[in-house]
Amino acid sequence: MSTLELNLHPILPDAEEQMLRETVYAITSSYGQAYTRSLREEDRPPTELWDELAGKGYMGVNIPEEYGGGGLGMLALSAVGEELAAAGCPLLLIVVSPAIAGSILTKHGTEEQKERWLRGIGDGTTKLAFGITEPDAGTNSHNLSTSLKPSEDGGYLLTGQKTYISGVEDADAVLVVARGRNDDGSLGLPSLVIVDVDAPGFTRQEIPMAVKGADKQWTLFFENVEVEEERLIGGFNGGLGPIFDGLNPERIMGAAISTGVGRRALDQGAQYAREREVWGKPIATHQGVAHPLAESKIELELARLMTRKAASLYDAGAKGAGEASNMAKYAAAEAGISCVDNAIQAHGGNGFALEYGLTDMYWGVRVARTAPVSREMVLNYVAEHSLGLPKSY
Repeated sequence: MSTLELNLHPILPDAEEQMLRETVYAITSSYGQAYTRSLREEDRPPTELWDELAGKGYMGVNIPEEYGGGGLGMLALSAVGEELAAAGCPLLLIVVSPAIAGSILTKHGTEEQKERWLRGIGDGTTKLAFGITEPDAGTNSHNLSTSLKPSEDGGYLLTGQKTYISGVEDADAVLVVARGRNDDGSLGLPSLVIVDVDAPGFTRQEIPMAVKGADKQWTLFFENVEVEEERLIGGFNGGLGPIFDGLNPERIMGAAISTGVGRRALDQGAQYAREREVWGKPIATHQGVAHPLAESKIELELARLMTRKAASLYDAGAKGAGEASNMAKYAAAEAGISCVDNAIQAHGGNGFALEYGLTDMYWGVRVARTAPVSREMVLNYVAEHSLGLPKSY
C-alpha cells in the first residue's frame, strides 16, 4: 500500500485531538515554567503534574485500550508531549515510558508482561526508563558492552554501565539494552530486560547538567544484577527487533517536545517585540527583529507538519515511518533552536535574565540537536536510505 493510499490524519487536528490539546495545555499551564524550575531547586520529580494528567488518562493515550490506555496512538501522545512543552513543562519521561517502553511492550511483550507492565504504563501508574547509551559506545549501539549471561539458577546476570539515562529518579524500572554473552564468552545480539530500580547490584550516579528540565540524567551501574526469564522482552539475544520498534516513537516524541518549546519561545518573543518600544515605536516594526521571528515561525510549522506525518505513518504501520521520524526529529530540533535563539535576540539583554525564562529553554532545546540521535546521524540516514548514497560510516 502506498503512502498516498493510507487513510492518514488530516493536516489540522480533528475535534477530539483539539480537545486533547486544549485540556493538556490548560492543566499544564496551571503549573507552568515556575513549577519546572522549582523541581530542580527542591530536588524532586514532577509527581503532581504527572499524576494529575495520568488520572485523566493523558499519559498513556498511545497504549491499547485493553491495557488501560487511550488507544489513540503516537499522534495523540505526540500532541500531549507538544502541549506539555508549550506550557513550560517538557517531560522526558513521557518519551521513555509510554513512547519507547510502551510501544515495545505493545508489539513484543508476552501477555504476562503486558499485564505486569503495560497496563501500568497505560494508566500512568507505572513508569519505565530506557537504558541504551554507554560511555564507550555513543551513537554506535552495535558496540554496546553491557552483557547478559545465563546463570546457574535458570535466570540471567546483568553487568555493565549506561550513561545519560533520563528520569530514573521517578521510574519504577529501567528497560535495559544488553548483549547476550554466549557460552564461548563472546557477545551476541542485543537483549532487552526490565530491571527494578531498587534491584540489588543496581546503582546510579546523577550527571550534573546545564539543562534545567524536570528530569535528571544518570549514569547506571549493573554488577551481576539477577534477572528472571520473564523480564526479557523478545528472549535471550532477541531484542534487536523490539529495540528498533522503540526508536521511531522516541524520535517522534523528541520532535514534539522541540516544537512545543519552540512555540512557547516564539510566542514570548513575538509578544515582547510587540510591546517593547524603542525610538517611539515597537521593536517589531523593525525588520531586523521581525524577520528572524518570521523565519522561525515558518521553520516551526514545517517541523510540526513533519512530526504529524511521522506519527501518522507510525500509527498506520506504513513504510516510510522511519524516514519521516528521523526527518521530523531533525527539523524540529533545528526549528526549536531557531525559535529560542531568535526570541532571546529579540529580548536583547533581557533574553539572558532568569525572570524571562528563555535561558531555561535554551539548553533543553539545544540538546535535541545531539540527542536522542545526532543531526549528523540523521543526515547519514537520509543520505543512505532516502537518496541511495553510499554508507559513510
